[in-house]
Amino acid sequence: MIPTETSIPKAIEILDNGVLTWGLVACGIAQLSKIIVELVQHGKWRPSVLLETGGMPSSHSALVTGTAAGVGWELGFSDPIFALAVTLAFVVMYDASGIRRSAGNIATRINNLPKESWKVPPTTDLKENLGHSRLEVLVGSLIGPAVALPGLVFIGSPLQLVQDLGLIFG
Repeated sequence: MIPTETSIPKAIEILDNGVLTWGLVACGIAQLSKIIVELVQHGKWRPSVLLETGGMPSSHSALVTGTAAGVGWELGFSDPIFALAVTLAFVVMYDASGIRRSAGNIATRINNLPKESWKVPPTTDLKENLGHSRLEVLVGSLIGPAVALPGLVFIGSPLQLVQDLGLIFG
């Protein structure tokens, strides 16, 4: 939080939340990196991966671990809110590599059933790439703090950045 002589208007108060900002930046970087992974692994330029779930790395993991690391940095790693953030991160990552991945595997099996086995054949296939492998979750979980902590330490919140630039340029 930036100490100011006057209070920040409620409408722009969110711009003073560096933890949220850097958690979202970590998520965005993880999601954008999926384009590069797609290009390297499959030799295809597919910007549509930006709108897909699953894949390398897990942007959800980057979001929750980056946010949790930021909460720990801002409030202290012994704060109960940090414990809550870490617990939430573990639930999200477990869900991504367990439940959502299993749902994707089931969708693959259903999609592979012969069309003759259906009373009314489906018109579209079920979405198969829902979850993540443990490696995808691990890589995403490392991206989160790797982006969020330096962002908080060296840049701060968007409001702080704007104020600092104002001091430099104004």
